Amino acid sequence: MADASSTRRPEPVCFFRSILDTTFFSSGDLIADRRFSYAQMLAESGDFAAAADLVTQALERVPGFVPGLELLGRFAEAAGDMPTAFGAWRQMLATDPEDRFGAELKLAAHGAVIRRAVPALAYVETLFNAYASDFDAALAQRLAYRVPQLIETMLVDMNGNDATTTVTRALDLGCGTGLMGERLRRHCSFLEGVDLSDAMIGQAVAKCIYDRVEQGELLAWLARCGTGADLVTAADVFAYLGDLKDVFVAVAKVLRPGGLFLFSVEALDGTEPCVLRSSLRYAHSETGLRDGLAMAGFDVARLDRAEIRMDQGAPIVGFIVGARRRGLPIMTEDQALPAEAAVETPKVN
Repeated sequence: MADASSTRRPEPVCFFRSILDTTFFSSGDLIADRRFSYAQMLAESGDFAAAADLVTQALERVPGFVPGLELLGRFAEAAGDMPTAFGAWRQMLATDPEDRFGAELKLAAHGAVIRRAVPALAYVETLFNAYASDFDAALAQRLAYRVPQLIETMLVDMNGNDATTTVTRALDLGCGTGLMGERLRRHCSFLEGVDLSDAMIGQAVAKCIYDRVEQGELLAWLARCGTGADLVTAADVFAYLGDLKDVFVAVAKVLRPGGLFLFSVEALDGTEPCVLRSSLRYAHSETGLRDGLAMAGFDVARLDRAEIRMDQGAPIVGFIVGARRRGLPIMTEDQALPAEAAVETPKVN
């Protein structure tokens, strides 16, 4: 179920949010491509209705062109024409079952389809492959992203305010370009990372932060990690996952007793575990987090409310969570298999 924010008409500033704003997709028809380009110019000027009309004309030449349908859905939504937006998103799903442009998420955010809170893997991978080259600058300079700093501060506090304390083995889930890893590097002897986007992994490898880094889905990766990790982090990852129960259990299995699990989420007021917002990101409640962590074998030591970044000129409030593994992890032989296709990278001291 969508929260109240999903029913509000999007502001024009939401225009930049599409994958298409960083990646060019040609329809193969020069006239259609020219009309798509003109439509984007109209949208940038705020005339979303005219932009949607022009995209509709272009799609008459290239019916079923998924990036064009994405433009139609986005511009129609901004113009308040939800029937047209819903129709475009449904056609996207029928044409592209992998859903690389997040059509099902968009429908779910508006209550037009019931969707389980599971990762939209193809959409997330496509999104971050598109943003990888500009990711660090966008977060640091335009969005005032603070999550790595906040998690590092919590790590130091939970280790007794000793900034020089190191852990033997740390796992960075959704490591991206390595913004979290840059801060973890000084606190651990061996640092491993995983991310769904190979383009993001390429940026991280170039920084020489991680001792071991792999492209892949995090639950499958955790199942191969074995046991004995001292620290697991997830910076701005769970906004794309929704239901976190399986993740919490998987993290508990790789951590040693007493090991730390530090992560961020967007904050949701109320008791519902999570809600998909119109931003296509999930927000999580304190009640849901505490219940899920307790069932997975964690004690919550810290749950701090903080402004984690900016969006559309307003702060996004999140939770920075610090939990300790309290029991013996359960691990099968199959889950203890070594990770495959990992990239070994030199460590920077």
